Amino acid sequence: MRFRFCGDLDCPDWVLAEISILSKLTSVKMKLLCVQVVKDLLGQSIDYDKVHKLTADAKYEAGDVKASIAALSFILSSAAKYQVDGDSLSNELQQLGLPKEHSSSLCKTYADNLGNLQAQFMRQSLKLSQLESAEWRVDYILSSSELQEVQEPMVQLRLRVRNPDTGNVTPHSFNMTADKFRLFVSELKQAHQVMEGLAL
Repeated sequence: MRFRFCGDLDCPDWVLAEISILSKLTSVKMKLLCVQVVKDLLGQSIDYDKVHKLTADAKYEAGDVKASIAALSFILSSAAKYQVDGDSLSNELQQLGLPKEHSSSLCKTYADNLGNLQAQFMRQSLKLSQLESAEWRVDYILSSSELQEVQEPMVQLRLRVRNPDTGNVTPHSFNMTADKFRLFVSELKQAHQVMEGLAL
C-alpha cells in the first residue's frame, strides 16, 4: 500500500514495527510524547526524564523508547514534508494499525505545529551559493616563451560568490580558452532554462 505521508511509497518496515509499540501508550501520553518529538524537530532538546516517565507504564525498554521517538520523528517530519493534512494522516496511521485515539492525539499535535515544522525544515534545506558579480576580460595571446605563435584568445573570469551560511563573499579567478568559454556559456544557458522550468 502507498501512503501520502511516505511520499506515496510503502511505509518502511521499521515504522510498521513501531506502530504496535506506540499502541501500548495511552492516547494522552502519546500526545505528550509527540510534543517532545516536535520540540526536537524544531531544534530544541527532548526532555528524556519526561519521556521515560511517559513510557514507564507501557513497560518500554531503552530500545523501545529510542525506536518510538525515531518512528514519531519520521511520521511527523515526513508528513510535514509532503504537506499531508491532519485528517489524511490520521486515516493512514489507522490503516497501519495505530488506534483511532492515538492517531487523533498525534494528528492534533501535528496540525498545531505544521507551520512551525515546515518553516524549520525550510531553514534547514539545501542552500546554494549566490553569485554576487562576474568580471571578465579577453586577452589575445600572440606568443609565449614556450611557443613561437599562439594566437588564441584567453578569457579571464573573476566571480564573487556569497556563502549562504556565513554571508562572506569570496573571489574566484580562472582562465579559459575560447572553446572552454563557449562550452561554459552553453551550459549556463541550459542551466538557466532548467531553472526557469522549475519556477513555472
